[in-house]
Amino acid sequence: MRILVVEDDRILNTTLCYNLSAAGYKTDSALSKHMAENFCEKQEYDLVVLDINLPDGNGFDLCSDIRAGHPDTAVIFLTANDMESDMIRGYELGADDYVTKPFIMSVFQKKVTAVLSRIRKQSGADYYDDGSLVINFTGMTASLNGENISFTPMEYRLLKVFTESPMIVLTRQILLQKLWDIDRNFVDEHALTSVVSRVRNKVEKAGHTYIKTVYGMGYMWIGGSGQ
Repeated sequence: MRILVVEDDRILNTTLCYNLSAAGYKTDSALSKHMAENFCEKQEYDLVVLDINLPDGNGFDLCSDIRAGHPDTAVIFLTANDMESDMIRGYELGADDYVTKPFIMSVFQKKVTAVLSRIRKQSGADYYDDGSLVINFTGMTASLNGENISFTPMEYRLLKVFTESPMIVLTRQILLQKLWDIDRNFVDEHALTSVVSRVRNKVEKAGHTYIKTVYGMGYMWIGGSGQ
């Protein structure tokens, strides 16, 4: 997912881009309305994070232009303007959220995740997204921290089973039955061990664990915890 950050405070802009990039999103930075317009002419964005008070124009006007030319692009206002009238105007222009400064970065990132999740549901695509690992089961594409990952069809099927049942112990027998039912081919114990290992090698980076082995029982999807 690609995000354009439109904020004339260079330090805040850099901080936002850094945190969003670390969460796995591709980001571009604009310090003015004119820069943002140039970016939007060349690139489609899933989300624009938009300040209202820009040095060469008004964020409300830019929001109107974005919604007219790119109706599928979400907009989150991020501004010091905390008047009720400004908030109402922002939502009337089609903004998906309105965040006032100062704000907590972790809360802002949750708002970004929520907005982008709504977009994916509305598109009808089947997604998993925890901010780092993004899997498009419909299009069979995936990325980790912004880098593309290649999975085999069997690995996608295993991931689908896991992500549909987070924090639940799935026995090896249950996994074998589900993979066999979906694929209509027999999957044995050795094949299951092999595909779990391959998925782990691809997604478990920098100390993050996605699949926990529950000894004597099976596996549990724990969603990228640092444990």
